[in-house]
Amino acid sequence: MNTRTKQRRAGPCGVVNEETIITVIRKTVTAVGCTAVLLTAAAACGTVENLTAGQKVDHAASRLGEQKSLAFQLDLDADADAINAIAGEDGSDESLPPTFAKFVSGLRVDVSVKSRKTLADSGQKDLIGTSVKITGTGGVLVEYRIIGDFMYYRSDMKAIGEAMGVPMPSADDLPPGQKELKKVLEGDWVKVDTKELERAGKAAGGDSKGAAGDGEIDAKTQKKVLDAVRGVIGHKVTFRTKGGADGVEHVVASGNVRDLLTGVFDKLRPLQGDLPAGAELPSAKDLKDAPNKKASVDFTLKNGDLRQIKVDLAVLADSPAKAKLPLVLKFSEAGDVSAPAGATEIPVDKLPGGSPLGGAFMGGGL
Repeated sequence: MNTRTKQRRAGPCGVVNEETIITVIRKTVTAVGCTAVLLTAAAACGTVENLTAGQKVDHAASRLGEQKSLAFQLDLDADADAINAIAGEDGSDESLPPTFAKFVSGLRVDVSVKSRKTLADSGQKDLIGTSVKITGTGGVLVEYRIIGDFMYYRSDMKAIGEAMGVPMPSADDLPPGQKELKKVLEGDWVKVDTKELERAGKAAGGDSKGAAGDGEIDAKTQKKVLDAVRGVIGHKVTFRTKGGADGVEHVVASGNVRDLLTGVFDKLRPLQGDLPAGAELPSAKDLKDAPNKKASVDFTLKNGDLRQIKVDLAVLADSPAKAKLPLVLKFSEAGDVSAPAGATEIPVDKLPGGSPLGGAFMGGGL
């Protein structure tokens, strides 16, 4: 992890010349999602002990798919000092800015989905509502919802700017022709027609359907992917159970990170053509940089239901520091997912192409 700071500046719409915190969060969520999918796909492989423990996780994950409503919460169970200790792994004497380390330690991502069908059988058209909310110590930083034909969005640009050390613009700084974005800078709800987004994407010659597209993998390809993953994990991952009280049980999955990733992606490369556009797989050269270390993931079950997934990211760092950096994913039933009142509609042609707002809508939210 490179902690050397670089000069940042914001443009008229909050464009930052490095990866924004939204991009960092997106990559984190993707990594955790991949980890969960890989490890819950491992039932029916390995020794008898592995089979029993793996099946418990697999069955619990399947029960999540039998629901019509699901929410999960993702956050780092670590303070600013622990984050700074891990960030110093490159040997640099520099540390993260105190405000930024505190900002990261207080981040939480909440995702809620409601569908007319069970989630395992749902496509994009079956979803009643989807909500993603990123919260910091001071409140909501970014939130978007997809309800019906509209995507809704709001953000606290000032709070994000303070955490990143980047002064955010005011409505007076907006260039001519972008006054519609005043509501965004003021933290109010705005909305965009997802059908118009899809048409704009097609007109621009893009393959992605954006927020309106489903990005789904057909059932035949899903089975091929699952079979490939199961085969690798059955040989690369071990499972063991730890007892608990009041119906709580822990299943711990362990394996070498580099061996696991290399094996999985080697099996998936022949399927690249069947995966959604933009789902690029890392090259063998990329995987050489993956940590050659053993990592463990702790699955918490209660009465057979999957309640939590926890992994200590610190074991993947090069630093000898003994700080822990637990990444926790908690599951529950979704609460209210409805359209916010009073949202201002922004025409698709008024969305700024390189800004966080444009990226949020055109990229499907984050």
